[in-house]
Amino acid sequence: MSSIWELYVGGQMWQGEEARPVLNPWDGSEVARVFWAGAKQLEESLQAAHEAAPLMRRASRAERSGWCESIAAGLEARLEEFAQLMRSESGKPIKLARDEVRRAISTFRLASQEALRFGGEMVPLDGTAAGKGYLGATQRYGSGPVAAITPFNFPLNLVAHKVAPALAVGNPVLLKPAPATPLTSLLLGELVVACGIPLGGFSCLNLDNDLIERLCADPRVPVVSFTGSARVGWNLKRNLPHKKVVLELGGNATAIVHSDANLEHAASRLAAGGYAYAGQVCISVQHILVHREVEARFLELYTAAVRALGVGDPADEATMVGPVIRPAELERLQSWVDEATDLGGRLLLGGKAEAPSFQPTVLTAVPPRARLAREEVFGPVTTVDAYDEFDEAVARVNRSPYGLQASVFTRDLERVMASWDDLQVGAVIVNDYPTFRVDSMPYGGVKESGFGREGVVYSMEEMSEPRLLVINRNPLQA
Repeated sequence: MSSIWELYVGGQMWQGEEARPVLNPWDGSEVARVFWAGAKQLEESLQAAHEAAPLMRRASRAERSGWCESIAAGLEARLEEFAQLMRSESGKPIKLARDEVRRAISTFRLASQEALRFGGEMVPLDGTAAGKGYLGATQRYGSGPVAAITPFNFPLNLVAHKVAPALAVGNPVLLKPAPATPLTSLLLGELVVACGIPLGGFSCLNLDNDLIERLCADPRVPVVSFTGSARVGWNLKRNLPHKKVVLELGGNATAIVHSDANLEHAASRLAAGGYAYAGQVCISVQHILVHREVEARFLELYTAAVRALGVGDPADEATMVGPVIRPAELERLQSWVDEATDLGGRLLLGGKAEAPSFQPTVLTAVPPRARLAREEVFGPVTTVDAYDEFDEAVARVNRSPYGLQASVFTRDLERVMASWDDLQVGAVIVNDYPTFRVDSMPYGGVKESGFGREGVVYSMEEMSEPRLLVINRNPLQA
């Protein structure tokens, strides 16, 4: 029998009555069983966070920095343990899992550094006669308990992007991990509760949907940070008009490849960006627009690069494309590809489910009304189409309801600047795939792709409030 994992309720381990299985997406085996919390455990966690909040807010910068550095050091010491657990529960190829642990170490280290310098500013008040003799300054204070809701695809680093900035500004965290991948979050919880934060400053709870809604709506929780589907995220924001709600949602990222680009480099990077971890990344490459002058050569290079990707067992060091997270996703992907071809799209590569994976798939001429053209595929499928004028390609990117990240491959500086000016996305990546992310950069999108920004210092701003101090010096000088 597999092990049973306990939850963290107000910083203390809790063993419940109902334990549900966590399955390995590659072979369907049971990795472990994990307890699910009820209303009582949620209430205990909320009250513990509420009581811990003033203690954490008053912690010194050095203390908050130390919490984050302790977690980073723990991850570093247990890198392989975290990577293997992530591979087992999420199906992430082991090479990519190790990369994710390294990124999480970096995320906590960045938070440790930012905790030391994150503060406020002097505010000039004497620009008018009424302000003469007055001194103004702001200081940022943690907003209070953060409800952190995270997805399956980055079960460590996307958790780190909520936990690390919250701790750096002195906020308790109530973490609700994805039901498919809770174990990595719980293993991280060992490091969090041991880092020195006040008891009650961290909870990690598996919750059913009605209790997730109760968590987010509770008045003791001023900040909700959600990463997941657009439908769920925007419903949360509509239902919580008086809270700070940060949304990191979906995308269907497009890359533009102009005729002056290094085509070999573009093909190699876009193949990696479209298919790593079976495309289950919100900034995975989904669409490629290539200048018609180089379309034939690019397609030759690109399909060769896709064919060369390692597909199979995520435990294999050579694997880049492993299983999808659950069997239902295979059915959905097959239906989307079949619809695209039925509507006139042309299949260049792949196109079939081979459980538990989906073949790396490339299509062209997919009509705009197909779901594959409009929605986020979240799988190992890309489309390639030609354009004649660069402005036409930019306009096609902007027609998407999403706006997370896009990329442009070109050597022309004016074309780069025009892309920056005109592309309606959160980030424009030049001469690399739109899947590029460094954990210090502001990350987020526009339109259906979200609201607010992540990236350690940007999340710290979202999770804190500026408070103004005004001193009237006139009586002291009289």
